[in-house]
Amino acid sequence: MTVDVPARGRSAVSGIIKAASEGTDAVLVGLGTSASRGLLADEVARRRAQWGPNAVSSHRARLFPVLWHQLRSPLLALLLTAAVASYFVGERSDAVIIGVIVALSVGLGFVNEYRAEKAAEALHDQIHHETVVVRDGSSASVDVTDLVPGDVVELRLGDIVPADLRLVTVTGLSCDESVLTGESLPVDKTIDTVAPGTALAELAGCALMGTVVNAGGGCGVVVSTGARTEFGTIAAGLSTHQLDTEFQVGLRKFSMLLVYVAGALTTSIFVLNVVLHKPIMDALLFSLAIAVGITPQLLPAVVSSSLAAGSRRMSKRKVLVKRLVCIEDLGNVDVLFTDKTGTLTAGHIDYTRAVPAGDLDTEAVLRWGLLATENSGANGTAVGGNPLDQALWQAPAADPVKASVTDFARLGTVPFDHDRNMVSALVRDPLQRLTLVTKGAPETVLDRCVDVPEAARTALTQEFAAGNRVVAVATRTVSSPAAPTTADEHGMTLAGFLVFLDPPKPDAATALARLATLGIAVKVVTGDNPAVAVKVCKELGLNVGGALTGVQISALDDDALATAIGTTTVFARVSPQDKARIVRVQRRGGGGVAFLGDGVNDALALHAADVGISVDSATDVAKDAADVILLEKDLDVLADGVAEGRRIFANTIKYVLMGTSSNFGNMFSAAGASLFLSFLPMLPSQILLNNLLYDSSQLAIPTDHVDEEQLRRPSHWDIAFIRRFMIFFGPLSSVFDFVTFGVMLWIFHAGAGEFRSAWFVESLATQTLVIFAIRTRRIPFFRSHPSLPLVAAALSVVLVGSVLPATPLAHTLGFRPLPGAFFAALVAMVVGYLVLIEFGKRIFYRTVAAPAGRRHDNPVRALRRRAGRFNTSASAT
Repeated sequence: MTVDVPARGRSAVSGIIKAASEGTDAVLVGLGTSASRGLLADEVARRRAQWGPNAVSSHRARLFPVLWHQLRSPLLALLLTAAVASYFVGERSDAVIIGVIVALSVGLGFVNEYRAEKAAEALHDQIHHETVVVRDGSSASVDVTDLVPGDVVELRLGDIVPADLRLVTVTGLSCDESVLTGESLPVDKTIDTVAPGTALAELAGCALMGTVVNAGGGCGVVVSTGARTEFGTIAAGLSTHQLDTEFQVGLRKFSMLLVYVAGALTTSIFVLNVVLHKPIMDALLFSLAIAVGITPQLLPAVVSSSLAAGSRRMSKRKVLVKRLVCIEDLGNVDVLFTDKTGTLTAGHIDYTRAVPAGDLDTEAVLRWGLLATENSGANGTAVGGNPLDQALWQAPAADPVKASVTDFARLGTVPFDHDRNMVSALVRDPLQRLTLVTKGAPETVLDRCVDVPEAARTALTQEFAAGNRVVAVATRTVSSPAAPTTADEHGMTLAGFLVFLDPPKPDAATALARLATLGIAVKVVTGDNPAVAVKVCKELGLNVGGALTGVQISALDDDALATAIGTTTVFARVSPQDKARIVRVQRRGGGGVAFLGDGVNDALALHAADVGISVDSATDVAKDAADVILLEKDLDVLADGVAEGRRIFANTIKYVLMGTSSNFGNMFSAAGASLFLSFLPMLPSQILLNNLLYDSSQLAIPTDHVDEEQLRRPSHWDIAFIRRFMIFFGPLSSVFDFVTFGVMLWIFHAGAGEFRSAWFVESLATQTLVIFAIRTRRIPFFRSHPSLPLVAAALSVVLVGSVLPATPLAHTLGFRPLPGAFFAALVAMVVGYLVLIEFGKRIFYRTVAAPAGRRHDNPVRALRRRAGRFNTSASAT
């Protein structure tokens, strides 16, 4: 039966504040739904068609913003202005040529950046968030984008509230609403109504989209979805532009460095040409063309192409990067903090047996354990709930007990939280007796028990020593059916232990060894018992000197903790705050720090790390806090991602170093030529054509191989290194430009046309072929093998440039045919140039290139990353 949403319901959909002022029954009736059955399937489909997906925004590649990004260059605007002026003063052929070349340059950048945007769009489409919803009278997990007004949603610890909800039931529920209100303390929730017009921060009877369940649980009906939520309204009023990462800031600083230098030198060249009585328009066009030619016009395109190609390779290796520019941070990692379950262990938690503590039998201990769960499957379906509860419900040993569990009524629960590390349930048995059942970490449960048998403590120690995960179960008879609270968790009697097995992964030791070869130190941060964690790590070959527990960490100040982190591999029984503190303290020492986690208790540490890494099966909070999503929780997959990140960054730096070694040198060459030539050494259109051909060859750099030694250490942006490289190698390229000038003037007695053609060919050949020397630190460079596409692109561009003066286009482009002897001289000059570069490399890397400094924590950078994640999560939500 399809229920139409009445006008009153539509009014409720438009405002959570109005719904907060109405009783829960009135809201449910107005939305045509019920708390117990939810919506019918056909009604869900109808409402989805009416209201659309539950999404604030989506990451989509858009043509015009990408095109505008290419067109907004100030230098490009100046050049086009000069081309128009040239057209009106009679130099129409030059103006047309310049216009065509600029259009091709913009087109190359546009195509590559748009492809990168499409790659990012594809990555976002692979990240999904799910929530538990009641439909047709049963619970099921659905994607949050499928929610519609009237859906009944269950909330548990760590959930991101998927829409604006009017709460129907709550059990100790509190939500972190700082994302909306700025209030840092969690807000306790009720089902009470509020007065009309109550402020957003005081809507105790509602849970708002984007906030996080901090404690307890509850159930609510969806009132508003997508952009109609309070979160969506705020997000719509904000700029959707994501703030720059350090990688982007570094690129911009490098580009501006060249722009400033280019501006100074090209101004000097223009003034010099005017002083030497050369035509003002020619001097202006020449200076502007030099400015465009020496700035890294296609650097954004090369970077985008490199990142997009790398992200596609990483995706094939089951690594998704939520923002492409975060790849640089991934390559910079040298310390990895990771949880144990599913990463070092198989992740398939299996219930093995129950160990009674007193007169109870194993069946009774298992039955109490099944009753003290938070999942929706008291009938055995186990929808939701934590992995231990699901393993318990799905265990074959539990099948004979499930029938007796249905004879008990669960009257209330005290949900799990990370401070208590346990959950409690009030149950009534068939004889109407009331029992409070508590289940959780053995240490916390035993603290609330009386008269724990020594034999039970001995059994627990033996289980930990064997590397097993253990959950303690305790009970207490109560007399009141009132909803339980944490104050009732005392005077318990230990029923026994539930033992779970999560063995080490067979290939984890190999993955750890591979991470070590990448220069990454792996440290384990877990909520498990220290004895269990140490045993697993030793079995996998990690050098474990001991373990620090959360209690011990709390007793250390930051300086003492920093010292302890350096000698500690295992951190056990730690709280979410402990995890975040460990990461922050480690980051103070510099270097790249990554954290791998998948639970709500990992969110703080994921935010604190340089690179937050989660998995596709993680909680929504963890996935939203992470920069990188692994489609498979495997350290070997992560090692692939780190290596790929370093490869991508290394290839990007190749283009940057190419620009410094050739373009910067060309400035000196142009300035020097202007001093003694009576004509322009190269026409503006020829400079732009040279730059276009050169840059097109560099678009193959993302396919290039990277030397293994470069992958063994973290990589990061170092402007000081690039500046030293530019100052050292830039003048070396000018040496061979001046040699070309001398050969053409004094040997071949060339006129203006032949001179320009020769410098065009020589300049293009040397600055393109030098990639083979610059791309590697190995000496000689042919010990490192470039990729086939890079070789083909470089040689093809040199060939095209060499034959252009002999083609029918030569006259239009201002070229003249070159004598055959010039090409013999050209080969000698190219060989000499590469030899000189090799000698320069030996000197530079031994004496000039100081080792890169370690990166220190930067609060502004952390703010940028968090803002970027907020925008990303807004899109995903």
